[in-house]
Amino acid sequence: MKQQIRLLLVEDETILAGVVKETLEMKGFEVIYAADGQEGWQLYKQHGPDVCVIDVMMPRKDGLTLVQDIRAIDTHTPLIFLTAKSEVQDVLKGFHAGADDYIKKPFSMEELILRIHALLKRTLAPATPPSHQQQIRLGGYVFDYPRQELHYNGETRRLSQREADLLKMLADNVNNITPRKDMLLSIWGDDSFFNARNMDVYITRMRKYLQQDENIQIVNIRGRGFKLLA
Repeated sequence: MKQQIRLLLVEDETILAGVVKETLEMKGFEVIYAADGQEGWQLYKQHGPDVCVIDVMMPRKDGLTLVQDIRAIDTHTPLIFLTAKSEVQDVLKGFHAGADDYIKKPFSMEELILRIHALLKRTLAPATPPSHQQQIRLGGYVFDYPRQELHYNGETRRLSQREADLLKMLADNVNNITPRKDMLLSIWGDDSFFNARNMDVYITRMRKYLQQDENIQIVNIRGRGFKLLA
């Protein structure tokens, strides 16, 4: 992992932002602070942070829009939402926008730091050396797990770490059921309700990525898990 983690904090509540920034800096983070989404977008492009912690409700550019803008050019950097909203649909909007995790206000700094490190453990880990054996053929697709790439008909789609992990788990068990709980524990770390809904968003995304080959399907086996048919 890097010597110092560069974190972009985007939060319009100045007192809360001050506490979070000071605590993270005491823990060794380099914190770049923005007071609204528009400033956050400029600082993201300028500094290329390792992780972003973004409030949902902000002036000038809200957190959902900011995350969508980031995800349009970057599928890799972990994004964590800070939200005062706990309704299911609000959280799902965050996942659909591209967030990797969320934490509800009020929150403990210990919990926030644990979630940051859990996401960074995947994205900043040393890359696995590319090998022919880890290129998996799925119908007309070639899935290169070490490089987090999905190839089809000369086109390449770059996958996020979590997308790559999810597809790898399904591909390793192709044409068989991959238990839902196993997927949640392995990739998300627990099988909470909101993580389960987050995984459903990722499954929908993977179906879209694989839709060019009509022989590839990800089937939901109700109450048990998912089956990748190829």
